[in-house]
Amino acid sequence: MVSSTRIPKAELTGIYGAMVKRMSRKMLGDVAEPVEVAWHNRKVLNFSFSIGRKAQKWDQCDENLKSFAHMAVASLVGCSFCLDLGYFQAYNEGLDVTKAREVPRWRESDVFTPLERDVMEYAEAMTQTPPTVTDELSARLLEALGPAALVELTMFTALANLYTRSNTAIGIESQEFSAACDLKPLAVASTT
Repeated sequence: MVSSTRIPKAELTGIYGAMVKRMSRKMLGDVAEPVEVAWHNRKVLNFSFSIGRKAQKWDQCDENLKSFAHMAVASLVGCSFCLDLGYFQAYNEGLDVTKAREVPRWRESDVFTPLERDVMEYAEAMTQTPPTVTDELSARLLEALGPAALVELTMFTALANLYTRSNTAIGIESQEFSAACDLKPLAVASTT
């Protein structure tokens, strides 16, 4: 897929650039376009890497739930890069790929549990401007997950908003990572 980002991609140079390219190719099979764009401002790139590494260490909320939340945000915002990357990561991390594939049409799909539906509803409600999170939804999630996991889910969803909104604003689109793994295409929500 040929991309035309709104901010031109930069060439990753020097020892650090070579290391970033090597790590990105090892993890994804290619250099991620958000990295190439953010290379223009290394402080921003390093912040993004740092917060991402720290968030990966959070362990109070189920990884599938966080994955579904991130993909629900990406679907609502329209970040094809994050949707594709989320699906690819679900596959590579041994998460539920069947469900990950269905996130874009989670309301129509019959594969999700009530808790998973609440998580995606919460992620979408957080993503609305202004947010539309209700006391009732929060109470259900608090009872099902507990306070530590709900705090983690909330912050993870906030980070998903950071990544999806910045990628969309910059014009980052899917790099088809999941297609490289021969995964079925992501489900598409019906328009009715």
